[in-house]
Amino acid sequence: MKQSRAMSLVEAVANVAVGYGVAVVTQILIFPVFGLHTTLAQNLKMGAVFTVVSIARSFALRRLFEAIRVASSNDRPN
Repeated sequence: MKQSRAMSLVEAVANVAVGYGVAVVTQILIFPVFGLHTTLAQNLKMGAVFTVVSIARSFALRRLFEAIRVASSNDRPN
């Protein structure tokens, strides 16, 4: 069954939303190890930027692989 563009976006958003909290906690724990000291608000904002980029990347890759799947199924003889 073919996945719609809207469902591709929903899947990508759900995937990244779950990772958002992990990313922010990771930043809070790891940044000081590298001498980077940020506030919670800064970590949340950086996490938001990375989240938007991640959603776009996930969505684009999902659509690319869907296009490959459709093209390969069209190339098969009946």
